[in-house]
Amino acid sequence: MIVDAHHHLWRDDQGYAWLDDPNLTPIRRTFSPTDLRAELAANGVDRTILVEGGRGDTGEARLLLGYLADAPEIAGVVAWADPASPTLLETLAGYRALPGGDRLVGVRAQIQGIDDPGYLDRDDVRLGLRAIGDAGLAFDLCIRADQIAAAARAARDLPSVRFVLDHLGKPAIRDGGLASWSADLATLAGRPNVTAKLSGLATEASWKTWTADDLRPYIEEALRLFGAERLMFGSDWPVCLLATPYAEWVSVLTSILPADAREMVFGGTAERTYHLTRD
Repeated sequence: MIVDAHHHLWRDDQGYAWLDDPNLTPIRRTFSPTDLRAELAANGVDRTILVEGGRGDTGEARLLLGYLADAPEIAGVVAWADPASPTLLETLAGYRALPGGDRLVGVRAQIQGIDDPGYLDRDDVRLGLRAIGDAGLAFDLCIRADQIAAAARAARDLPSVRFVLDHLGKPAIRDGGLASWSADLATLAGRPNVTAKLSGLATEASWKTWTADDLRPYIEEALRLFGAERLMFGSDWPVCLLATPYAEWVSVLTSILPADAREMVFGGTAERTYHLTRD
């Protein structure tokens, strides 16, 4: 059972402001369930986790959960919610009341866009994170490398919350930022309630010239710190298309991971972390 733990779907009329960046022209178009299913079939992927796409509003959840009817491979949805919002519980209840709401498996916020590296230390944020955990949901950490230290403190202080680090915390691969990233990652990985996604790495490298050897030290360090049982494969499709086709990312990750790690990374960890059920 192969699980892609991180991908997106969007329509070009849905108001994703971040796609207005001229560098993102190649992905400024509709990506539909039909497009997704073609990629999954071509790469032998059985199930997926659909993740919010940075729109930053509650209306997106209805769209994402609605895709379940057209793509049965979607085993779970990670929807947007603001952990500091006083109406967080009402938002989560509303999501679960939607068609497909039983497939809500997690919450994510675009913390990477917040200047404060200590945002996750705030009392109101911590209160919301605890509520997300109490609701049985994972919290995806969409953060920059300089926010990893605060994430480690949050994971230490909230041991009942399942935290998922997206894109390994976005290390500065194109700038050779291995050492500083690794030090903070080691602290975060020391928290047993944290898992991490091997996703989004090619787009942190030089889009046109990266090689597998550029990514290898980061993947191997993550494997050393987390172990295969707390790492999961994610394509970050279609964002990954800025730097790599879906098939190439699967091939590169397979070539770097040792054979005895692949079963967990390519499926087992995601199933356990997101509490996926086998239909």
